[in-house]
Amino acid sequence: MSKPNVVVLGSGIVAQVLSKGFRKHSYPVRIGTRTPSKLGDFSAETGIPVSSLSDALPEAEIVVLAIKGTAAEGVVRELAPQLAGRIVIDTTNPIADLPPQDGVLTYFTSGAESLMERLQKAAPQARFVKAFNSVGNPFMVDPSFPDGRPTMFLAGDDPEAKARVADILDEFGWDGEDMGKAASARPIEALCQLWCAPGFHRNQWTHAFKLLKL
Repeated sequence: MSKPNVVVLGSGIVAQVLSKGFRKHSYPVRIGTRTPSKLGDFSAETGIPVSSLSDALPEAEIVVLAIKGTAAEGVVRELAPQLAGRIVIDTTNPIADLPPQDGVLTYFTSGAESLMERLQKAAPQARFVKAFNSVGNPFMVDPSFPDGRPTMFLAGDDPEAKARVADILDEFGWDGEDMGKAASARPIEALCQLWCAPGFHRNQWTHAFKLLKL
């Protein structure tokens, strides 16, 4: 069975890591970005096509949103008609353009709302699933830890979309854990703050979360 076409939106390290991960796992993948020229060397090295945001989307069955949190809502609102009906894996976090406070990232959302909920409102016909936001980019694809596979928490309103993202997570070496509907993106986004805290306090950046069950 052929795998779905994936378009990763963004030009930063997360977009690059995840696009290479999809390519590694035999998905047809391209990157969409406002500045394709920034990724000329990356495209030449990896063979991953790069194009503008709007030009990348027509072939997409799955979209990965891997852009800066402060820009995400504007981009999603602009692309909402093209995102309609598509699964959108939301990797973003609502990190403000402010320094951490006592080792805790500053967010521009409150605990009563997640960035993903804002994105879902901006593109109500898209099928958003929160994932890949609670670990550093070196561990997003095929993580290897002595205690086994780590857990990636996911959330969203569309059960089929979450099931397909869970399958991708399994391929990428994760145990996907469905935490519920879009509102559950609130605590999942907060996990980024928790993941980064040991890094800011102790320069410890080589960890991931794991859910233990009886």
